[in-house]
Amino acid sequence: MRHNKKFNHLGRTTAHRHALLANMAISLIRHKRINTTVAKAKALRKYVEPLLTRSKDDTTHSRRVVFSYLQNKEAVTELFQNISAKIGDRPGGYTRIIKTGFRRGDAADMCFIELVDYDDNMAKTAKTAKKTRRSRRKTSDNAGAQAPAGEKTEEKAEAVEAVAEPVAEEAEKAEETPKTE
Repeated sequence: MRHNKKFNHLGRTTAHRHALLANMAISLIRHKRINTTVAKAKALRKYVEPLLTRSKDDTTHSRRVVFSYLQNKEAVTELFQNISAKIGDRPGGYTRIIKTGFRRGDAADMCFIELVDYDDNMAKTAKTAKKTRRSRRKTSDNAGAQAPAGEKTEEKAEAVEAVAEPVAEEAEKAEETPKTE
């Protein structure tokens, strides 16, 4: 039974675990998104969300408490200047974990953890990733929907003619106008 076992030890000693979580938190603050295993991401969420809450109150005490966890001046400055301004009105839930599948080497569950207010990159990649492969074969369901590759449909022929007509008219006008040199 796992009575009173509140967190995942991640198979590491206490000092190693604290160093790991501090390094991951610094990377998350700097890059706004990191790729890691699900277990580490869940442990990181518990580690970094109180720091993000603490950053809303920009006092010397808050900065010193956060610095005692992170030990990185640049990350603390980024956290208190830029990130706290974006998360100021959010009551919690500053991070998001999105699972991405399994790692090939050891089949570990992989994911990326990101700051919720910095998901602009994810929206762009989601739009480009929605490409699907379509078959050119005729089936009973889409027999009228797609034509074989060799035949041109009427719509394609009309589109080609619509483009070709203005080009032909411009060529005729160019021939008719005399060149004065």
